[in-house]
Amino acid sequence: MKHRKTAERWAPWLLLLLIVLLWQIICSGFGVSEFIFPSPWAIGHQLYEFAGTIAMHAWRTYWVTMAGFALAIVVGVLLGFLIGSSRLAYAAFYPLMTAFNALPKAAFVPILVVWFGIGAGPAILTAFLISFFPIMVNIATGLATLEPELEDVLRVLGAKRWDVLIKVGLPRSLPYFYGSLKVAITLAFVGTTVSEMTAANEGIGYLLVSAGSSMQMGLAFAGLIVVGAMAMVMYELFNLLEKHTTGWARRGSQGE
Repeated sequence: MKHRKTAERWAPWLLLLLIVLLWQIICSGFGVSEFIFPSPWAIGHQLYEFAGTIAMHAWRTYWVTMAGFALAIVVGVLLGFLIGSSRLAYAAFYPLMTAFNALPKAAFVPILVVWFGIGAGPAILTAFLISFFPIMVNIATGLATLEPELEDVLRVLGAKRWDVLIKVGLPRSLPYFYGSLKVAITLAFVGTTVSEMTAANEGIGYLLVSAGSSMQMGLAFAGLIVVGAMAMVMYELFNLLEKHTTGWARRGSQGE
């Protein structure tokens, strides 16, 4: 059991190392131009050379994403609770929310620029618009799929509908909630970066556009890696919280 857990812990890092090595070998062996597809070595050099600039833009992208993501959690949980707690609300809201989610969020950026100007506003709202739907859907699903037999038993014991939702429905929805957070946080970074590429003068998105226009492909890839790293850190944070708060929902967790 211990060897298996150790292997699972190191597997992502070993796979990442293998990918980087193959990437470097391909770029060096085939003489790929740094202006077309920079090698990991070149990207690392750009990360070191422009560390201060990248850190400044990364911090801006991070706090903007977190602001939009926090708004998405609040709205997603409230809407999910409303939709999942009532069959009528589920029938009324769910199709409309699904249609809204199908709209390309990048198309909202020019509209948001007109409303809020260039800056953090459009990026925050784009991160919110692209990330609240998974949270809403998972909370609604967790509540709507509460076993009728369990609800009937609780009603017989004197529990009201509100008691069932708060004391049983919401705890039961926690695994769904954490699963949605791990999906939504990656989408939030996507939304922020896309918005910054067209409606900001700071952030990783802005850095990508600037680096691309000056043919600094290594710097552009460095920015992409930083965004991916920030998303991965947040994903692992939610994964850790999930393990410590919903261990009861994991098969075999008692044995581990």
